[in-house]
Amino acid sequence: MKLLSTFAASSHDPAALQLLRDADIARAGALLAPCPVMLAAPGEIISAPASPRLVIVLRGALADATGDGATTRILPGESAGEQSVLDGEADLSGLTALEESELLLVDADLAWRLIEEADGVARNLLRLLSFRIRAASMQLRRRQKLGEFYRQLSLNDGLTGLYNRAWLNDVLPRLVSSAHATRAPLSLVMLDIDHFKKFNDRHGHQQGDSALRIAAHVLAGALRPSDFAVRYGGEELMVILPDTPGPVAAGVAERLCERMREAVVFDDMRQPLPHITASFGVASLADAQDDHGLIAVADGALYRAKEAGRNRVVVAAQAAPA
Repeated sequence: MKLLSTFAASSHDPAALQLLRDADIARAGALLAPCPVMLAAPGEIISAPASPRLVIVLRGALADATGDGATTRILPGESAGEQSVLDGEADLSGLTALEESELLLVDADLAWRLIEEADGVARNLLRLLSFRIRAASMQLRRRQKLGEFYRQLSLNDGLTGLYNRAWLNDVLPRLVSSAHATRAPLSLVMLDIDHFKKFNDRHGHQQGDSALRIAAHVLAGALRPSDFAVRYGGEELMVILPDTPGPVAAGVAERLCERMREAVVFDDMRQPLPHITASFGVASLADAQDDHGLIAVADGALYRAKEAGRNRVVVAAQAAPA
């Protein structure tokens, strides 16, 4: 930076500075009079000094990089470095001149005299810090909401809108653990769209995607708010039924099987395969069984439904208590 003059020799009005708004301008002006006014070139980094200081923008603009990717513009009349003055830590390395800028530099000792001797400066400083804390809190809340939004996106299948395997791997073990702890029933239904490869080959992948979306819509429209529908992989879907014993889960699967038969993938009934069907395997959580075991039993029942001719429900035999 290049030294231009002192503040007293410059043409800048002390009353235009935010820190001096409605303050004792005469006393503040006298204290600031010997402070240097520096000229910063565009892009120049305002490096951290050996001791904390205030940097007040008289002309131009600075960018303050916070270290987490965010940048704040500091405009004429505004300042930076208040926190470093208060806590004694010199950290102004994030300041960069966005354009040619005139900067008033106030070292920490003089800044404290300004706070103590010029009425109104302390009030302005508190107001400024309060505003920055509020702004930082709002920014944090926005980021948290955005983070939660993207987290939810990462747990949902993009094609069907159902939960995906990542969600399943996170949640199902906890549901199983909770069911064991409370001795509440937990059932799982696995289903596979019948002859899906044949459907894709005949009608194309776009219609195949449509069939998957319709199957997902059937599940979502038939379940309770406490139930969960998951795209397990490919054309294989899953329904998790907390607090649901095996016979009730079997009835749910039968209802889903019927609704799947009734769902129309496309309206032209002259087309072959205008409908879709699915095969269902139902399993209920057994004592000491983990999530992998529950899925394996339901998958075995699904395999038997396919072997028996598809478009049907098979319920896994309940293990006898030890």
